[in-house]
Amino acid sequence: MAAALGVVFGAVLLLGQAVLARHRAGGAADLAALAAADHALRGRAAACAGAARVAGAQDAEVVRCAVSGEIADVTVRAAAGAFRAQVRSRAGPPGAARPPAPARPPDLGGPQG
Repeated sequence: MAAALGVVFGAVLLLGQAVLARHRAGGAADLAALAAADHALRGRAAACAGAARVAGAQDAEVVRCAVSGEIADVTVRAAAGAFRAQVRSRAGPPGAARPPAPARPPDLGGPQG
């Protein structure tokens, strides 16, 4: 019984580390993308350097950084214990990258009800 409880406890600890890695990477990716978008008008090098600084302060590393106009797309990797998580985040000014509105189906003139 004690061995079974030990295995369950170990599994719960490992699951906690995996979740922590995912959350740490997600937070760092969001902050790094915001930092990159803030410096996007200064060029890709300045934007990605800002993203790397912010990610480093969160104990994470930038894996990919792309800047297109005012939109920053950053992928960050973070670790917790034996687990590594990688998360992608985008940031930019409001309305800059809105997807087009979905097309409405044509009105076929059927019964209204």
